[in-house]
Amino acid sequence: MTGDTIELEGIQPWSHKTPVLYHAELTLKDAQGTVQEVVPYDIGFRRFEMKDGIMCLNGERVVFNGVNRHEWNPEKGRAIDADDMNAAMAVLKANNINAVRTCHYPDQSLWYDLCDKNGIYMIDETNLESHGSWQKLGAIEPSWNVPGSLPEWKDCVVDRARSMLERDKNHAAVLIWSCGNESYAGEDILAMTQFFHAKDPSRLVHYEGVVHNRAFAAITDMESRMYAKPWEIREYLESKPEKPFILCEYMHDMGNSLGGMESYVKLAEEYPQYQGGFIWDYMDQAIWHTDVMGRKVLGYGGDFGERTTDYNFSGNGIVYADGAEKPAMQDVRYWYASPADRAAQDAANAAAAAQADRTLAEAWQSRRATPWW
Repeated sequence: MTGDTIELEGIQPWSHKTPVLYHAELTLKDAQGTVQEVVPYDIGFRRFEMKDGIMCLNGERVVFNGVNRHEWNPEKGRAIDADDMNAAMAVLKANNINAVRTCHYPDQSLWYDLCDKNGIYMIDETNLESHGSWQKLGAIEPSWNVPGSLPEWKDCVVDRARSMLERDKNHAAVLIWSCGNESYAGEDILAMTQFFHAKDPSRLVHYEGVVHNRAFAAITDMESRMYAKPWEIREYLESKPEKPFILCEYMHDMGNSLGGMESYVKLAEEYPQYQGGFIWDYMDQAIWHTDVMGRKVLGYGGDFGERTTDYNFSGNGIVYADGAEKPAMQDVRYWYASPADRAAQDAANAAAAAQADRTLAEAWQSRRATPWW
């Protein structure tokens, strides 16, 4: 490497509204000057930082109108392809979704390219979940949990963090590294955060599990919770906290749910330190199969004769497993819109309702009188 600094004038910062990328080519030569490899890469320039307890992108407060996204296809399971990813990206853009958490593992690299190009903010999550080791029969019981502070697991989990960072570090879309999901807390996960901070001070680190063990609060740069009630969040925000608040999971969209989004969205308009959340989750995890009537349907737990089962607990997406939008998406699209866009939609609805009333009244007045006898 020459070590030369390249200065560029007039750079437009990368963001959701302006996902501007600049094309670069990196050429690798050997000692004799023979080209060994050429890597084309699209680069976005942006600055993500914590300012006075608020996460800021390019100097401005950011609010995550996000979803959690598993990699899923109803025909092929987790073996998704480019068509699946492009279809998902189109849905995100059509419904005012600006952020994705890669629950609970890093995704295929193409997805990061698409997020770069479309201005989708990412929480990139390490492949780690050990829920069953510390939550037993529904109770928090961490007398033995993995990785915890077990020395034999430390290098393993830090290596997972390193693998993710080294692969994804050049993506503008990745704003936050996540240490994993629902794995309690301990010295090993703290070591992951320390690695992230040392290796990449340009990003923040997320981890929700410290809510169960505040002794390890240093693991996360933000207060992150799952399914907290709006009044619980309000109580936190009014306590003059050092860290901003996000919901890494909320609005569990199972069955006829997703009501009450307004209570959360309004918090972002009242409190600068409330910086949004990530709906659980994007897509139902279901598989095509033929039912007893000979119909091709999406099958959930129990539809394949297995017992014990969680039935449709994996059916909690805002789209069905085939990508079709659920009715709940109307709420997502509305509440993830800007206040100005919501006001415009409300006005259009009110005008349409008034016109319908006038049309009905005119039809009633002009009806042909029919005598009764």
